[in-house]
Amino acid sequence: MSSSPQSPSAPNSLAEPEPSPQSSALTIEMVGLDVIPESDRKGKPSDLFMPWFAANISVLGISWGAWVLGFGISFWQAVIASVIGVVFSFLVCGVIAIAGKRGSAPTLVLSRAAFGHDGNRISALISWILTVGWETFLCIMAVQAAATVMGALGVGNHVAAQIVALILVVAIAAGSGVLGFDTIMRVQTWITWATAILTVIYLALVLPSVDWSVVSAIPAGPTTAVIGALCMLLAGFGFGWINAAADYSRYLPRTSSTSGVVFWTTVGSALPTLVVVISGLLLVGSDADLGEAINLDPIGALTTILPTWFLTPFALVAILGLIGGIVMDIYSSGLSLLATGVPIVRPVATGIDGTIMLVGTIAVVFFAPDFITPFNGFLTTLGVVIAGWGGVMIADILLRHGDYNEPDLFRRHGVYGSVNRGAVASLLIATIVGWGLVVNTNASWLSWQGYLLGPLGGREGAWAYSNIGILLAMVVGFLGYLLTSRGRVRAQERQGARAFEQGPASSPTRTAPSSQER
Repeated sequence: MSSSPQSPSAPNSLAEPEPSPQSSALTIEMVGLDVIPESDRKGKPSDLFMPWFAANISVLGISWGAWVLGFGISFWQAVIASVIGVVFSFLVCGVIAIAGKRGSAPTLVLSRAAFGHDGNRISALISWILTVGWETFLCIMAVQAAATVMGALGVGNHVAAQIVALILVVAIAAGSGVLGFDTIMRVQTWITWATAILTVIYLALVLPSVDWSVVSAIPAGPTTAVIGALCMLLAGFGFGWINAAADYSRYLPRTSSTSGVVFWTTVGSALPTLVVVISGLLLVGSDADLGEAINLDPIGALTTILPTWFLTPFALVAILGLIGGIVMDIYSSGLSLLATGVPIVRPVATGIDGTIMLVGTIAVVFFAPDFITPFNGFLTTLGVVIAGWGGVMIADILLRHGDYNEPDLFRRHGVYGSVNRGAVASLLIATIVGWGLVVNTNASWLSWQGYLLGPLGGREGAWAYSNIGILLAMVVGFLGYLLTSRGRVRAQERQGARAFEQGPASSPTRTAPSSQER
């Protein structure tokens, strides 16, 4: 789903100053799964606001308003579901970001403490699939938005418009991801200011069309529908970022405020999201036809309520907002790929993910007859898995009181062990329970889901579309880890503390083992 911690070469508060900022702008960051040295940890928690804001200030959020109301609920029910779903999902990101400050390593390295060195490869694979899927989705939306706007401005060749848009989006997003934190920080700062200003103008132009009498007359729906909308928002927003939440707090000093890390991550993400989603509720609630159009073209439909003169600025709003999300996803997906054990350097991993994103976007934009339906299936199915993983991680972070034993994060025979069967079992059970309580009727290849809904009325009952399995998967993962791993964490912290007191490994300048040691 994110100003951001940066690479040691970035000329700002989070990094060592460089004599020539101009020359460092295009420096490729080679830091991969490494622990960030103490001397390079700089900045303050409020610096997290800018990148998280940039990743979530997207007019696509307006389209989510249509999908929330699509559950057949009233405006106020939709607002309640949106506030709870968005804030809670990003609060989870904030909690997991604590690990970054404590361990100064990527999220999928820090999760080795919970799952074990080798058990964590499952986490890394899940995370990689999720982030590549999201970056591909955002790239598709950006290309479609750009092509639609070009068509509205008079570009007659739609395919040519799509090709131009694809080249620009992939070049900016993948290029930033390959270059690393320094470039990401610069790009996200520009995107934040540009999209914030243009989004305000967009809302000023379209909100006068809101008809409150129509919005307030939307009938209320059942509680199960409200829960369904809430669970969709959980999976669609914060839960889509939790596997990368610590990637951007790892450059902060250990002395940084823990509550500050949680607060600024949550606020930076939730604030722009709520503004655009609630605006979407008002617009779609006033015009049911707009909601139908959004289902066919989530971004292009939003141009139909704009004056022609604002179409070009709108293109900037839509595309830059989506690129902001792609940039963060593609950086984190590269780190996830490294965490699976693939023996490559970070820029190459990011380049591989960018290539997959490119191929996936081409396949959907130019050849696929439908996209939203399979995406919804992807969102729900992986939403369950990542929710269970998030429950395990939250429990692990709350159980720990000290910093991580950094060298042992890279050793299968270190304090964190090779495999934590309790964590793996908790994730597995959470996934089984979660998949049994969700349905994807529009995706035939997922018709096997919902196998636990019998006592609740079956796949056609009132609870079928609540997708409560996403929320319960997190609860099961959380409780399962508490039950199976509380003693393990305590033993790790005692053993880790002794290790820190012995020999040169306790030096503040210690680093993670080399690839040969691992």
